[in-house]
Amino acid sequence: MGTIGWIILGVIVLGAVYLVFLYNRLVSLRQTVSQAWSDITVQLKQRHDLVPNLVETVKGYASHEAKTLEAVTAARNAAVSASGPEAAAKAENMLTGALRQLFALSEAYPDLKANQNFLQLQSELSDLENKIAASRRFFNNSVQEYNTSIEQFPAVLIARQFGFTGREFFELDEAETAAVVVPPSVKF
Repeated sequence: MGTIGWIILGVIVLGAVYLVFLYNRLVSLRQTVSQAWSDITVQLKQRHDLVPNLVETVKGYASHEAKTLEAVTAARNAAVSASGPEAAAKAENMLTGALRQLFALSEAYPDLKANQNFLQLQSELSDLENKIAASRRFFNNSVQEYNTSIEQFPAVLIARQFGFTGREFFELDEAETAAVVVPPSVKF
């Protein structure tokens, strides 16, 4: 084999090595997105598990507020059954709005506001909201990096052939989320 043959073989080998590297990078990015979504679903499940406890606590003080309590329960059930980032975001926004109404309801019942169980559940929910926000930022960053990678040349040439498709962002309504996170009040 002559010099030209070795050069052609070298170019083919380098091209194959580059394609393997590119494929492995796309797989790695896809796995990062999947792992980030898994983290979010764990935290959302924890949030969903807190809601019945909140409803039961409020029910003890404001049982005649059935409409609000039913709205929270219905929103929680919709959030539990949602699948995928877009459906989950819509359901979580509904749940956040219902929880906001529940916390607004608590303002009318001083005994409820002072209940240690309610305060602890509210604190846990606030902590979970912060964790979900951090996980959502990581997930959306991972999705952005993955989506960009599968659309860039030359990866776009092999991405679709191997089943790499774009992922959806997980975007919650920031105003709704901020309403649930209730800062502690300080009175002198």
